[in-house]
Amino acid sequence: MKIKSLTRIAMVMLFSMAAMTAQAAEKLLPFALASNDAGSIADKLDATKAALTENGFDIAGEYSPYSTAHIIVVTNGELKKAGATHDRAGYIAAQRVALTELDGKVQVSYTNPAYMAYAYHVNDALPKTSAALKQALGHVQDFGPKKGMNEKELKKYHYTFGMEYFDEPLELASKGSHQDMVSTIEKNLKAGKSGAGQVYKISIPGTSQVLFGVSMKAPEEGKKYMDETFIMSEIDFKPLRSTAHLPYEILVKGEEAEALHARFRIAINFPDLSMMGSNSFMNIMPTPDAIRAVLTDVAGGKISDDFF
Repeated sequence: MKIKSLTRIAMVMLFSMAAMTAQAAEKLLPFALASNDAGSIADKLDATKAALTENGFDIAGEYSPYSTAHIIVVTNGELKKAGATHDRAGYIAAQRVALTELDGKVQVSYTNPAYMAYAYHVNDALPKTSAALKQALGHVQDFGPKKGMNEKELKKYHYTFGMEYFDEPLELASKGSHQDMVSTIEKNLKAGKSGAGQVYKISIPGTSQVLFGVSMKAPEEGKKYMDETFIMSEIDFKPLRSTAHLPYEILVKGEEAEALHARFRIAINFPDLSMMGSNSFMNIMPTPDAIRAVLTDVAGGKISDDFF
């Protein structure tokens, strides 16, 4: 009897180890398609928001970056808890849901919580959030690049040699206090400085992290490389749209403000985007510096010549 019990325990341990190994090696994609049905955004927006709140999400903000898209940003307790697991984990607190009109249908899609968590160096696949999104909106398939990445690959990701990693952010500005930093960003976003606007603000409990969602619209001719509509017209061209890539973020940590470098922030959602040719990084080459200039201005930092 004792030998049988030990054998049973050993088998359970082996199965558990195999399951953990399989989970760690699972290939993940950045986005999930919930539905793709006939209609318009106006037809589906209220029901989508209601389904999200009914399944435990708080709507942190929403906006329409262009006429064929509407983005809803949500958070919940699990996401905020994950945002407190390290001093730059606040990015994970916001998950993005997109409604995109294309060819007489509306694609309802959302960011894959596990993919984003590992990309932001969070050691939690966020199973409750994933289950709640599927329950609220449905799930047809995950999508994005042709090949996904597993946890290890996501945590060490950068696009190519010389491109930034997650832990190489843009240092935007520093102020005398946390509240001064937060107030500066709120004031500048409200004023539409450099064509930026506030989509949402999420405070991470138990930390000095505050995450802002920032819209970007070119305020004048010659500024197109920071404009969301232009950027997405170049990089988001597949039949299933990755609209939930937007918006970009500023993270306040104590007295400082940072942002993910656009060469990481864009690449992590579009890792198979070609370097050259049509619909490539080459077509938006000035965009990372243009985004950096906008976010630095919003944070009250100095835009130096070495940006360009």
